[in-house]
Amino acid sequence: MLENLLSESRYTVVFTGAGMSTESGLPDFRSSKGLWKQKDPSQLASTDALNHNVNEFIEFYRERVLGINEFKPHKGHFILADWEKRGIIKSIITQNVDGFHQLAGSVRVAELHGTLRNLHCQTCGKEYRSEEYINEEYYCDCGGVLRPSVVLFGESLPSEAFDFAIRESEKADLFIVLGSSLTVTPANQFPLIAKDHGAKLVIVNRDQTQFDRYADLVVNDKKIGELLNELNKV
Repeated sequence: MLENLLSESRYTVVFTGAGMSTESGLPDFRSSKGLWKQKDPSQLASTDALNHNVNEFIEFYRERVLGINEFKPHKGHFILADWEKRGIIKSIITQNVDGFHQLAGSVRVAELHGTLRNLHCQTCGKEYRSEEYINEEYYCDCGGVLRPSVVLFGESLPSEAFDFAIRESEKADLFIVLGSSLTVTPANQFPLIAKDHGAKLVIVNRDQTQFDRYADLVVNDKKIGELLNELNKV
């Protein structure tokens, strides 16, 4: 059925969550074995931690920066990038901060929660690459703290990515969710926006989601990379 939906669609948008990244080996945050079970995000991934607990904040995010450099995009990332070049999909909206979509070659990507690939100074805004953290360089030339360019608890989503995601969701006639539990707001509203504008909705996720009842197709029994590979061979 998904094969038919793809072939009939004129504007397909893909929405990816943690399940897309875990197939590359990255640990999830909200699963039973996820990082949030080991660390309290309200203490470490928040604006409060950045302002009042900076050493632990830096330690936590340095581990995450090191983590994304240990892994690479999997075959599914490369298939999506190829599909974009061929016009099969038009864009990707992602909750992930690992930058794997861009590394695989995708161009039209909205990173709703920012990226771990870049840092910026909390004081003056100067931008740096994440290698600064790897090299244990944590301060800007102005003396301000370097922080990852991700959305922390207590911050709003980046307006450019958010606006792009809204426009793409409204244009979609097929909206495919890959590996998201759809529990995080406001990111989880984009499938509903697409559906409200007439799109077919497909949800591919290991577990059930609260939005499965709105979907035209739900797939729980296949890995994302495996499913994309099967579709790519058709």
